[in-house]
Amino acid sequence: MTIEWRYTDYPSAGVLSISGHLGVRAADRFGGAIGWVAERGTGPVILDLTELKGWSAEGQAAIAEAAVRLAAHDRPLELAAIPADGSLVPDADQRPIPVHPDLTAALAAHRVCADASECR
Repeated sequence: MTIEWRYTDYPSAGVLSISGHLGVRAADRFGGAIGWVAERGTGPVILDLTELKGWSAEGQAAIAEAAVRLAAHDRPLELAAIPADGSLVPDADQRPIPVHPDLTAALAAHRVCADASECR
């Protein structure tokens, strides 16, 4: 199984949503998505893991690498809704990656309204 991804650019943050399983076979596809996202938009990138079915150690490493790649473009990475089967621990020389309980909380942290009815 691989991943599917989609990107939404908001004024103060971008959201990369992935679904499926982030493992060895999906790491290259995920890396491609990160490269695409790095070149578009500005500001933080929220990695929405709401639809992620699971991740392997290689998938977690791919996310840590993505944080480094995005930082080189002045785009910090944040996580929303990490899978229940683990947490992401970046390398000791890497900045911590902020984790939000869900996408709504991540968007609220950046004052983004995904739905116009939420902005009232």
